[in-house]
Amino acid sequence: MSCNSCSTGADGQPKGCRNNGTCGTDSCNKLTVFDWLANMSLPEGETKFPGIEVRFKNGRKHFFNNTENLTLSIGDIVATQAKSGHDIGMVTLTGELVRIQMKRKGVELNDPENVLKIYRKASQRDIDIWQQSRDKEEPMKVRARQFAIDLNLQMKISDIEFQGDGSKATFYYTAEDRVDFRELIKVFAREFKIRIEMKQVGFRQEAARLGGIGSCGRELCCSTWLTDFRSVSTSAARYQQLSLNPLKLAGQCGKLKCCLNYELDAYLDALKDFPKIDVKLQTEKGVGVCQKIDIFRGILWYAYDGEWMNWHKITAPQANEIIDQNKKNIKVPSLEAYAIDQEEVKVNFENVVGQDSLTRFDSLDPKRKRINKKSNNRNRKRRNNAKKD
Repeated sequence: MSCNSCSTGADGQPKGCRNNGTCGTDSCNKLTVFDWLANMSLPEGETKFPGIEVRFKNGRKHFFNNTENLTLSIGDIVATQAKSGHDIGMVTLTGELVRIQMKRKGVELNDPENVLKIYRKASQRDIDIWQQSRDKEEPMKVRARQFAIDLNLQMKISDIEFQGDGSKATFYYTAEDRVDFRELIKVFAREFKIRIEMKQVGFRQEAARLGGIGSCGRELCCSTWLTDFRSVSTSAARYQQLSLNPLKLAGQCGKLKCCLNYELDAYLDALKDFPKIDVKLQTEKGVGVCQKIDIFRGILWYAYDGEWMNWHKITAPQANEIIDQNKKNIKVPSLEAYAIDQEEVKVNFENVVGQDSLTRFDSLDPKRKRINKKSNNRNRKRRNNAKKD
């Protein structure tokens, strides 16, 4: 269908993906929910749930009602109802798991506005029209971007999606502010001779559509498995003691990385046992100010006000004990009374790649050994002749 790795049969139906769904095209199912109920039979008297999940371009999914009781399985290409005309998509989920997904997302099967119908399995003619429309998307995107530049619009056309019957095209765009694109729509309709729909997407959604490799060396989470985007703030980096460097904290979308939220809950739970950083410790020797914390080891470093070079390491329970004493207007003698002995970090440098010498393999080669021996003999003779002269 959409890539050379996805083979199709004579009837136009996909046989399977040779890359196990990792090539990143629409015919692959890397975003498909695993059907863990597939091998379970329904109780007697129960009928199969008529809801069907269908995926379109770029992972866009919708639920449909199988009113015609078609025999559908995952991977079938179907013609579905649209607001005008019909669309072509791939079945990604059937059976009782669709009921669970619809309940989780708050979608009712009997809602005619949100749940449309499945007309039929796509014929070869439907697939040919769909493929011809898909082939027009890339050259049309180039022209559409040029039209937006000519009108001086502060927007970027990120992608174009044709409807399955080729009667409508949806233009996805990103913009910082509100854009008046009424004149642009007129230009698109006059040039492309097709119904136009404009849809704004966020920068995270655009990165998910384009895909790429993150700083961790793996594919972007948003383009592989992440389906919802939670807001990420700089406080997530502060709680995890990360440097507030925009170049390191920003992803390919230009926003803060989604992975900053992955371990945030664990850090927040661990910080419940720590005193607040801005709370100062009152001692008879001076005021202790927190300089650094180690969440994993449960340790804090304090320094006296004015003596910033000397840090004293104490545990979180000890810091809480001092704070409790201060609340009773009792000053502890000093931080040294609670301080833990500083551990000397011994660094043992090792040759991790095993390269002890650049000529380490020379002694293993007999031929090379003979060459070295002859060379040494010639050098020895030259030195002897030079001494005689």
